[in-house]
Amino acid sequence: MRADPAAQLRLLDLQELDTRLAQLRHRRRSVPQIAELATLEQRAAALRDQEVAVRTAVSDLERAQAKADADVEAVRDRIARDQRMLEAGSVASARQLEDLQHEIASLTTRIAVLEDAELEVMEQLEDAQRRASAVAADVTALAEQRAAAEAARDAAFRDIDAEGTRVAAERARVAPELPADLLGLYDKVRTDAGGVGAAALHRGRCQGCQLTLTPADLGRIRGLAADEVVRCEECRRILVRTPESGL
Repeated sequence: MRADPAAQLRLLDLQELDTRLAQLRHRRRSVPQIAELATLEQRAAALRDQEVAVRTAVSDLERAQAKADADVEAVRDRIARDQRMLEAGSVASARQLEDLQHEIASLTTRIAVLEDAELEVMEQLEDAQRRASAVAADVTALAEQRAAAEAARDAAFRDIDAEGTRVAAERARVAPELPADLLGLYDKVRTDAGGVGAAALHRGRCQGCQLTLTPADLGRIRGLAADEVVRCEECRRILVRTPESGL
């Protein structure tokens, strides 16, 4: 293939633009906040599990406390009823009086046990509520962190995308300046060679694969017409001759 030497040199400008676009795509994928947000999402998932656990514990303990309160209240009512019977003098016999007094003593012992159990449940509930409050605070703090990270990510995206739009517009201006067959070859090689389709021959070295050409290869290239399109023998990229090629 033949192409005007100026067009071949212009390939290097196009390659620089394509390299810049590839760098911007990589930079967009590698914005630090992307990894940060992934980590925050893992923490959020763990916090959601903790929220469910503490809310369940609080709910269970609230029901347990309600039952303990009801049990204590029922025994208190029973004691109060028995006490009123004693005070009213409505007990007909010594046997009934003894039974009633025994019941009051038993109920008094029972209420002490129930009140201890009630107090224990209350303490457990208070602890669970503190844990629930702590988890809720963590959720709020994490939401603020996520919002800040998302804002920083979006700002980085806007900067990168603006630069990408500018570079893409420049590429769209440069590409039509090249002969169609040369541009087609460049695009094919660029696809096959990891994004680099053209490289300068600089001081006897291919800037694509960094191979230093042999004296024989340099002599062969030196003997070619200026419009001959040269390919690197190692990486097969288009090898563009410049005043610094060392020929």
